[in-house]
Amino acid sequence: MCGIVGYVGKRNSQNILIDGLKKLEYRGYDSAGVAVYTKDGLQIKKSKGRLANLESKLDEAPLEGNIGIGHTRWATHGKPSDVNSHPHTDNSSKFSVVHNGIIENYMQLKEELTAKGHVFVSETDTEVISHLIASLYEGDIVKAVQKAVTRMRGAFALGVLTEYEPEKLVAVRLSSPLIIGVGEGENFIGSDIPAILEYTRNVYILNDGEMALLTKDDVTLMTLEGNFISRELFHVDWDIVTAEKAGFDHFMLKEIYEQPKAYRDTMGARIDAAASKVVLPEIGMTPEQIRSIRQVHIVACGTAYHAGLVGKSVIEHLARIPVETDVASEYRYRSPIITPETLVIVVSQSGETADTLAALREAKRCGARVVAITNVVGSSVAREADDVIVTWAGPEIAVASTKAYTSQLIGFYLFGLYLAQTLGTAEATYIEEVLRGLRELPEKVERILEQSEAIKEVAEQISTHHSLFFIGRGLDYAVALEGSLKLKEISYIHSEAYAAGELKHGTLALIEEGIPVIALATQDALFEKTVSNIKEVKARGAQVFGIHMEGDTELAKAVDEVFAIPQTHPLLAPALTVVPLQLLSYYASLALGHDVDKPRNLAKSVTVE
Repeated sequence: MCGIVGYVGKRNSQNILIDGLKKLEYRGYDSAGVAVYTKDGLQIKKSKGRLANLESKLDEAPLEGNIGIGHTRWATHGKPSDVNSHPHTDNSSKFSVVHNGIIENYMQLKEELTAKGHVFVSETDTEVISHLIASLYEGDIVKAVQKAVTRMRGAFALGVLTEYEPEKLVAVRLSSPLIIGVGEGENFIGSDIPAILEYTRNVYILNDGEMALLTKDDVTLMTLEGNFISRELFHVDWDIVTAEKAGFDHFMLKEIYEQPKAYRDTMGARIDAAASKVVLPEIGMTPEQIRSIRQVHIVACGTAYHAGLVGKSVIEHLARIPVETDVASEYRYRSPIITPETLVIVVSQSGETADTLAALREAKRCGARVVAITNVVGSSVAREADDVIVTWAGPEIAVASTKAYTSQLIGFYLFGLYLAQTLGTAEATYIEEVLRGLRELPEKVERILEQSEAIKEVAEQISTHHSLFFIGRGLDYAVALEGSLKLKEISYIHSEAYAAGELKHGTLALIEEGIPVIALATQDALFEKTVSNIKEVKARGAQVFGIHMEGDTELAKAVDEVFAIPQTHPLLAPALTVVPLQLLSYYASLALGHDVDKPRNLAKSVTVE
């Protein structure tokens, strides 16, 4: 949930740490801090609030040194404050630690260390780590860290410095992402590649249960038990410009406008237009294994879960296999029926979502095959799944997901069609029709984006309300859930999404004079019933904004304002319908003066349960 960066080399580490933290601020931003080894020993500066607060402190009193660690925090243990910020140190201030994740047995360790005379000043679990390492240190920081890790339970990535061995930086990964950057006469650690991409494109991606010892001239990889590891460097070939705003006011808006490219890139060579079929070489299942699938579980969190709801309809419609969708945080605890004939699809933008990873591991323990849909090559989800469909959306910086969600939809369409081809559950002409529609989606999204001013006007109207509702049926309901979440995330307007047919079963009681209702009506088979539901809310005074497909003339008669998406196959409508809803949430947040890219209380990559 937080961001780590570390440096050892010949340059001023403070500047590199701050630059790296700026690239990671989307991962957590309620406090930040750095620790630098200076001529006066280990020096720490940290501050509650945005990174700019820390920068101000460092401007007044810079830290000069060639090795350091930094952290930007999203609070788990202890409220946001200077003292709870990372890095943390021990009582001697000779050891410093930055940490992502959670130490589950920190209270037990804290009591044990307190009994030995250690004094704690923060509410965090991380401070325990620095004290524990100090208590185990006998002249070798690597061995002290290894001993400490055997005592800790939970998920963590660590960066560790000690004044006793000032040329060394130790990094540890257990269930929380961490990468090592390799340069000339300098080396780096980071919890995400953008943190170090300005300085090097050569990285080692640590796996669970691995650690690294960094000096300015060398990187030594090893297991937590001390066994040395040999591994090839991974060369990052995407440009750092993709992690910048490129002239847009916000990352979120930039990423909304990047969706046509993300669609094209995710489809890429996976569609053989000449043969009218999907090609997924990354799926290692044989036709016999696919035919043995009796049920599919789709497991994800938040926006990815909403993509899974669309995926459920797509797979059931195309492949005729029953599908269950589960919120990942609930999946393990309901004792799901998982057998070797179950296919589990896990969806995660970052590939590091803790609950989704736990669900993946439970599924594999029970003998299921796991397919991952993720945006990050080399992530934990990507490495641990049996098959991986990478969504080539590029880095997504804004906390509220847009292009990652729609790229996940493309992943589901491709996989659903691939299953249908293999199983023979859809006619070749039908598959050809859907594929043709898929290839047309990028251009149609561009047409929607050209009408953004119309959406902006509606967004400014709804920004004056404290509550509103989204309604839809079938796939429209799945998209309504995502539209509602997006609005809540960044505008803080209370919003709920309902299956339109459920209104009369209680929720009509919430409709009052003037309340906005966003009504989605893109599904031909359900259009008339949706219009009937719209009339129910209109009769009770709602102001209705409708979204429909071009060519329809009926919806405008039932609502106050309409927005038309280009005609497409009804199965593909979610990939278009969600775009005006993303713009709606963006412009509503903008009208209210909120921080669009960094909504309160949220972080981009949720690596704790």
